[in-house]
Amino acid sequence: MNETTKQPTDEQLVERAENGCLDSFGILYHRFYGSIVAIAYSATGDINAAEDAAQETFAIACRNLRKLRDRDKFAGWLAGICRNVAKQINRREILENTHRPPDPQEQPDSNLFADEVRQIVWQLRRRDREPIVLRYYDNLPYEQIAGVLGISVQAVHGRLIRAKRKIEKELKRVGVTETNYENI
Repeated sequence: MNETTKQPTDEQLVERAENGCLDSFGILYHRFYGSIVAIAYSATGDINAAEDAAQETFAIACRNLRKLRDRDKFAGWLAGICRNVAKQINRREILENTHRPPDPQEQPDSNLFADEVRQIVWQLRRRDREPIVLRYYDNLPYEQIAGVLGISVQAVHGRLIRAKRKIEKELKRVGVTETNYENI
């Protein structure tokens, strides 16, 4: 148990779930659902496809939980499953010729700056896009992003700085000016 919150750790919940406790897997589901949707969204650009990918990810994880070697790496393992599921969804949509990046015009309450940022984020490599989506769309703290992506907190910080610099550079290139790029 985590001493400060008296909540079971991910590792404890995984062990209990492996032993047949569905409630423990349910807690893991609720703990990570938003992060998994955010990772899937960063790959698909479609919230409905992202939610489908998240559901499929958890179904696969539940079936294959015993294959997880390091219980303390559950979040990173789950994120890896999600990336693979999202790739499969993208392939299916490409085959159906319906896949496209998000269209800012379909978001009625958005402003020009937010539209430009969304388009630029969508163009980033997955490695740069995932931490941005987890931090600024899912509002996760660095520690949780590190756990989900299976990297250190320092690596999260570095990736976010690099991605924000790329976004800022691209915004300047397209002529969008905003006085405070720290908010991106």
